[in-house]
Amino acid sequence: MALALYRKYRPQTFAEVVGQEHVTEPLINAIRAGRLNHAYLFSGPRGCGKTSSARILARSLNCAQGPTPEPCGECRSCKALAADGHGSVDVIEIDAASHGGVDDARELRERAVFAPVDSRFKIYIIDEAHMVTAAGFNALLKLVEEPPEYVLFIFATTEPDKVLPTIRSRTHHYPFRLIAPPAMRELCRKLCDEEGANVADDVLPLVVRAGGGSARDTLSVLDQLIAGAGPEGVTYERAAGLLGVTDAGLLDEMCEAFAAADGRAVMEVVERVVEGGHDPRRFAGDLLERLRDLIVLHQVPDAGSSGLVDAPADQLAKMTSQATRMGTSTLTRMAEVIAAGLAGMRGATAPRLLLELACVRAILPGSDESMAGLTQRLETLEQRAAGAAFAAREAPSGAAAARAALARSAEVPAPTPAAEAAPAPATAAPAPPSQAAAVPPWEDEAPQANPPQPTAAPEPVAAPADDWAADTRADAEPVPAAEPAAPAYEPAYDGGGVTAASIRRQWDRIMMAVKDKKRTTAALLQDATIADATDKEVVLAFKHAFHAENLQKEPAYGIVVGVFNEVLGGSWKIRCEVGEAASLPKAGTGAAPSPAPRTPAPAAPSARPQTVPSRQAPAPAAESFEEPPADDYDEPSPDDPVAPGGFGTSEEQAVKLLTTAFGAKKIGV
Repeated sequence: MALALYRKYRPQTFAEVVGQEHVTEPLINAIRAGRLNHAYLFSGPRGCGKTSSARILARSLNCAQGPTPEPCGECRSCKALAADGHGSVDVIEIDAASHGGVDDARELRERAVFAPVDSRFKIYIIDEAHMVTAAGFNALLKLVEEPPEYVLFIFATTEPDKVLPTIRSRTHHYPFRLIAPPAMRELCRKLCDEEGANVADDVLPLVVRAGGGSARDTLSVLDQLIAGAGPEGVTYERAAGLLGVTDAGLLDEMCEAFAAADGRAVMEVVERVVEGGHDPRRFAGDLLERLRDLIVLHQVPDAGSSGLVDAPADQLAKMTSQATRMGTSTLTRMAEVIAAGLAGMRGATAPRLLLELACVRAILPGSDESMAGLTQRLETLEQRAAGAAFAAREAPSGAAAARAALARSAEVPAPTPAAEAAPAPATAAPAPPSQAAAVPPWEDEAPQANPPQPTAAPEPVAAPADDWAADTRADAEPVPAAEPAAPAYEPAYDGGGVTAASIRRQWDRIMMAVKDKKRTTAALLQDATIADATDKEVVLAFKHAFHAENLQKEPAYGIVVGVFNEVLGGSWKIRCEVGEAASLPKAGTGAAPSPAPRTPAPAAPSARPQTVPSRQAPAPAAESFEEPPADDYDEPSPDDPVAPGGFGTSEEQAVKLLTTAFGAKKIGV
């Protein structure tokens, strides 16, 4: 029969004791200085090294070369007190759970007066000292207070408060603690290497967590996994199934659903937990521990390297992304809700129902009227305000601002110029109705601080009707259509934890993260909207092909993909589409044409003069709109041959629309 790991690798010196430096170092210094006490009290959780340290202290005091903090291991006393030794008659271990009565104390007191047989000290190690009765402690009180110079007591207990105060006051008290996860994980890896066992790296965090900081419990769990390992060694799936812990994938999916506030995804994860045979109480406890880790990662970014969060490197990356998308108030309130649900599951007949209610309450802060719910809602509003401020700072100017103003004016229902325009000649090809709302070419320039003063110029007279129609067909350039105020995409659901709707809710954070990396890339994304999200692919709809083409080039594409991976988690792809191309009317569909700005024919000698401002534009001067002063504006006469049948009604409506959109008093065309 093989020896258990916790017995085989029991520490033999103070240097081998793991995680108890606050106890071993003072004991080493006391032994070296020769300032030994006649009684010690070792307290702490089970399996943390109290009894082993008591044996090491006995070996150090009775070593032939001692007292020394480093027993030689060669003398008779050291060999007798070793892990595989037969024991020493001068070191007596007593289990107080079965020998804690007054009669046992009296017998001990009668034997203690005899000198040691073969050692320097007669040492009594009383384990589970809190089990000694009050009468037993009273019987030992005089002996512990004034023992012979060769007698030494070491009390070990998990409950020091139950030790009689008069006994406790006569001892040197050394409190032992649970071993930290990094130190315990290092110890497990060292023992696996010495045993030649093949244990996966992601198994050790499960073993450490199952041990709960106790070295004996942790090594017992590791011993069980190694004993039941197959040819492939100890795998994560086998360890998770044997230990009954929740799969990390389920915890990741639940946290992703929490981050997106997706109720459907939350219910699907709970269903998978129940179908997988997991205990809802255990899942709630593991979820609470995950939320704790996310809170720590949000407050301490390097918590993984400092040991505050025990997880593999790839798992830490996912958890960091989840913590970034959820603020401290959100994580804190969710942890409080899950903790309350876990407390209510104890003894409950329907733990699954309580788990579902707790998870749904966690993603609905609006139903919580407490301060925690209010703080979570305020945090969400602050994040949205930060995103809005970023969008305002990066707002476009010039032509883009003019198009935005025209789009805002288009939100108010009004008759379009195409609907009121006079019928065009049969020979004219229909043009897209969006050309009636074309943006004047001069708006592409930056606004001028001192605009030029208007100057008088002769008014050209329009050409005959047939020539005007031919000129419109030949020379008019298609002008980009007015942009709608918001995209008309419907929220899509990809069957997973992240949907198009949830990505839109995270859009402010995505924009802030892209801006921190590169402002020009963030400016390209100002033109984008979330159209769809399926199979780890996000479809971005752009209003202009220029922005879509440039976003697909490096380094802009790499920056956006990296931000999506960081904020949403996982590995995402980006597909860019021009979202407005399909919404424009096709030629020949019967849409009412609206004339584009045209170049008037040369003025006839009989034309009456009209005063217009002189404006210089980058586009050809013949296609620019001219704005006359208000006092020189003359209503055109119906007799002017501007269009077939007299005055051009469609041009009049275009003037009205442009005057409303750009705030000018009057605009001449």
